[in-house]
Amino acid sequence: MEVLAEQGHLLIVLACIFGFFMAWGVGANDVANAMGTSVGAKALTMKQAILIAMIFEFLGAYLAGGEVTSTIRKGIIDPAILSDSPQLLAYGMLASLLAAGIWLLIASVMGWPVSTTHTIVGAIIGFAVAGIGPDAVKWSKVWQIFASWVISPLLAGLISYMLYKSVRKLILDSPDPFDRAQTWIPFYMFAVGFLISMVTLVKGLKYVLSDNDLNLGFAECSLWAGVIGLIIAFFGRSLLHRVHRSSSPDPENQAATVEKIFAILMVFTACSMAFAHGSNDVANAVGPLAAVVGVVQSGAIAVKTMMPGWILLLGAIGIVIGLATYGYRVMATIGKNITHLTPSRGFAAELAAATTVVLASATGIPVSTTHTLVGAVLGIGCARGISTMNLRLVGSIVTSWVVTLPAGALLSILFFHALRKLFE
Repeated sequence: MEVLAEQGHLLIVLACIFGFFMAWGVGANDVANAMGTSVGAKALTMKQAILIAMIFEFLGAYLAGGEVTSTIRKGIIDPAILSDSPQLLAYGMLASLLAAGIWLLIASVMGWPVSTTHTIVGAIIGFAVAGIGPDAVKWSKVWQIFASWVISPLLAGLISYMLYKSVRKLILDSPDPFDRAQTWIPFYMFAVGFLISMVTLVKGLKYVLSDNDLNLGFAECSLWAGVIGLIIAFFGRSLLHRVHRSSSPDPENQAATVEKIFAILMVFTACSMAFAHGSNDVANAVGPLAAVVGVVQSGAIAVKTMMPGWILLLGAIGIVIGLATYGYRVMATIGKNITHLTPSRGFAAELAAATTVVLASATGIPVSTTHTLVGAVLGIGCARGISTMNLRLVGSIVTSWVVTLPAGALLSILFFHALRKLFE
């Protein structure tokens, strides 16, 4: 307790530095995975993808990142175990941030697409088990998180499979794909706008605004989300009219024209994927930071505190800088190498992954965006046929996920004991 009173300011400064470092790693590694489908499908250039991700990752992190952050900062560790020694939680969260940041730096330099969620959850579990004891971990919550890592890619794969099948039935396999694309794609755009708006209004803004500023019921949120979805659909429809039917009777030229329409749609799904990723994965960086700030300011653990907006802001800025400075190194893996993506396929993968991640964010469950996006891309591969997928690469990616969790845990244990010796 004396440490919190005497060294509290230093602990908060270290938490901000380590949290920003971790957020940089999220931007450098995980955001690149999230935007890889857009680049791989050639719907966006690398520069365009980075620009879109910078804007919408920031908005997702700041406007809708609070629910998952709550789980990361107080849902994994049992506060009752540490009620007499809250400083141990501060050391552990600092160690987890530093461990996760270093592992993400290594992975980004090597070009490995790893899971930032695996890294931080593994780091928190590692310090808690080795530094405090197995009883310090809320294992029921941990198993729920572990289950989500299996369920989320399966769900995303199922959604992407159904989306792509619907695209084939409604548009691609119709007698006049160009005309059908002009008719049906605005409905998909509406779904993107409604989904993102709904989760922001229902779950996200309460961490940015006070109760007096925003007090909307579910029906009102649905109405506003519908209005926003319609605006996006009408805006998208105006862009679609700029694509003209090919004058060539060659079916390949006609198909290429239809893919241009889907490329416009993919701009919208890329925005939704970036927003979804920011809303879920900012928690990996700022959840432990918020826990340290809460412990130092209150001197205890089991105190319900409001998530400070500046913490979400710090995480959002860190993600954007990480993406802009280093994200290009790992962006191509998922988008180009698992299965060949066209805009129509990439759209289904991105919207499926974004839907899964946004729903997880709304329920407060931290899922792996990398898992989810790989699952969505695999769903597209299944719809096209197993032979179209690079299963060897998929195996390598899964192996990197397996290595990530123990790597984060071991580094966290090491840093936890070092910080404990340094401050005590």
